[in-house]
Amino acid sequence: MIENKRKAAIDFLNVSRETVERLGAYDRLLRKWNPAINLVSKASIEDLWTRHIRDSAQLIEFLPADARLWADLGSGGGFPGLVVGILAAEIAPDLSVTLVESDQRKATFLSTVAREVGVNIQVLSLRIEDTPPLVADVVSARALAPLPILLGHGQRHLARGGVALFPKGAGHQAEIDESLECWRFSVHKHPSRTDEDAVILRIGDIARV
Repeated sequence: MIENKRKAAIDFLNVSRETVERLGAYDRLLRKWNPAINLVSKASIEDLWTRHIRDSAQLIEFLPADARLWADLGSGGGFPGLVVGILAAEIAPDLSVTLVESDQRKATFLSTVAREVGVNIQVLSLRIEDTPPLVADVVSARALAPLPILLGHGQRHLARGGVALFPKGAGHQAEIDESLECWRFSVHKHPSRTDEDAVILRIGDIARV
């Protein structure tokens, strides 16, 4: 059954049927909107629950217990930020989630999904560089930019003591090495649940050299 496949994709979180149904509604809306605004590639949409939803959902495992604001930068089709927001409605109801997306059409899509699935998510249709500092406890970005650029965004939008979560592929060590030429930061690598060559970089204490 389709529902069982969906549950299996996020089985590590043990969430309720209502949350799975919300993600299912997100799936349906994304497939409806995708031909018009290219939210995800045609090649990946048939593997949406593993390639995008499970890959995004794993980030919430690194949510600090005292976090109150999660900011997702360059949210695009909602990965990982919209998935995090849907999960947080059950797992961390006190967490506020803000999505930053400069493309007005994609921002409209994100707002539409949030409204239709019934979760309270703020969507800012602004360039990341033009967004006032968000003072977030967590900043995330997926498939957005090389790590040196992401660190600049993280420094701007993280609260003191906040953490950045950046999924990265097989070339992550080269990006870390390049970043160390102009940034100081702490970094922990966590294996990805969806790609044996990929990691989640959990980064803190970001400062320019």
